Amino acid sequence: MITFDSLTLKAFVEENRDFLTGARIQRIQQPTRRDFVFTIRGFDNTGKSAAKKLYVNINPQYHHVCFMNKENEQKRLIEIPQKPPMFCMLLRKYLENAKICKVNQPPYERILELYVETFNELAEKIHLCLAIELMGKHSNVVLYNDDTNVIIGCAHNVGAEKSREREMAGTLPYVYPPKQNKIDILDYNGEIDYNRLNSDFYWFSKSFAAQVYGMEIEKLRDYVQLKGLSPAISADYSQYSLFAELLPDAVPQNSVNDMLDNYYAYYVEKDKFQALKTHLTTVVNQRLKKCRTSLAKMQTQIQKEEDADKYRLYGDLLLANLYNLKDFSAAAEVFDYENNRNIQIELDETKTLKDNANKFYKLYNKSKTSREKLTELSEDLRSEISYLEQVLYSISIASGMGDLLEIKPEIIPEVEKKDKKQTFNRPLETEIEGCKVWIGRNNRQNDYIVSKLSRDEDYWFHIKDCAGSHVLLRSDNPSDKMIYECAKLAKEYSSAKLSTKAGVIYTRRKYLKKPPKANLGYVTYKCEKEIVV
Repeated sequence: MITFDSLTLKAFVEENRDFLTGARIQRIQQPTRRDFVFTIRGFDNTGKSAAKKLYVNINPQYHHVCFMNKENEQKRLIEIPQKPPMFCMLLRKYLENAKICKVNQPPYERILELYVETFNELAEKIHLCLAIELMGKHSNVVLYNDDTNVIIGCAHNVGAEKSREREMAGTLPYVYPPKQNKIDILDYNGEIDYNRLNSDFYWFSKSFAAQVYGMEIEKLRDYVQLKGLSPAISADYSQYSLFAELLPDAVPQNSVNDMLDNYYAYYVEKDKFQALKTHLTTVVNQRLKKCRTSLAKMQTQIQKEEDADKYRLYGDLLLANLYNLKDFSAAAEVFDYENNRNIQIELDETKTLKDNANKFYKLYNKSKTSREKLTELSEDLRSEISYLEQVLYSISIASGMGDLLEIKPEIIPEVEKKDKKQTFNRPLETEIEGCKVWIGRNNRQNDYIVSKLSRDEDYWFHIKDCAGSHVLLRSDNPSDKMIYECAKLAKEYSSAKLSTKAGVIYTRRKYLKKPPKANLGYVTYKCEKEIVV
């Protein structure tokens, strides 16, 4: 991944200076601690009024600034909190409806300065500066008074324990970072050590120095002056460049802004996708572990309750032998007519034989009831485990953020209540011998296949005893080959994908039934057949 450098910022500023100068900041939002959205209204190249969203990200991994388009805004999954952070409230107080009078980049720095004119509480005109510092782990957003050079606030304070040279906090003076011991290549005419290009000269980051390694000094000067600007991104998104000729597999971009927006949106989405996938997997695995532990305990308890029949037998034997046994005895030796042997029964010597027999009957009834309840709960737990395994499988095969957002409400029910508009991707669709086939990739799509898409005479396929997708074949009289091909799809889209052999069950849609209050995507079936793939 290419990091945002000073030359890229220079190109961005030159490209957007005309739009930003004279524009007004209409709205300020702060989705997280490390990203900001400024809605700015200005005039585009045609002279028409236009509003754009300036996105500022100060995450150390992908710090950057750009104007977002709607598609990339969705990729970034920007969620505006109901209660804005304190720094966001501070920015709104001073900058909303403020006019940007100048845009500047300090020489060689990765700092974008937006100088604004606004009015204080006394209706006096004041000049402020919003400094967007894009410097890796030192990235920050700072608002300071341009007249007094005093910091009003910043995204995160930097104390003396973090930086000895540059503290950042309200009421402190704003100072630029210490100057680097480098020279401008425009003022240099000697030999170049290409291994130290980024260490000796301004404008050259490590990635850019690697792209221009070995080129003549005149060509390097042209690059620094942004001559022949042609922004591009490599086909695999591994790097970007302001000059397409420096990339072997360049995909040209319309502008520097589009290059930055597309490139970093890809990595933000990728990072959020992996983070959400890990989070959902962890939550499901925790629930699975809890269910499996509870099931194991219940099975142990049921095993113990299996011996409850002996209490009934003890009670029967005691009542059958009342005539030759004594009350208030510590034990009784009787003949077990069921097993054809003599046994000794321990008794409570403070009770009569009848009371002891009643005690054994009570123990038997209690164990019997307990066993029935535990068996019922065990079935519910098995059903829950099967459902969670299906959810876990759906998470593992999710290929994009949309897939995870479909699954998320199943795992975190509060999400469904908050978000009325739920994203929904249609199931995969293919054809076999001219007949349509649908494949669900998660429980929501599986439910949609069974509830909405299917007809009574369609054929339904599912892997046996494993988590997998529902496969629906739209055909009244399929051939053996079509059935086998659908069975192969059911195996491929299941947790048994890598197994050498697996069973696939299939039946007509009319033999499926969705029980009341069943989990999403759960069905029962009858009249099924099995095919081994």
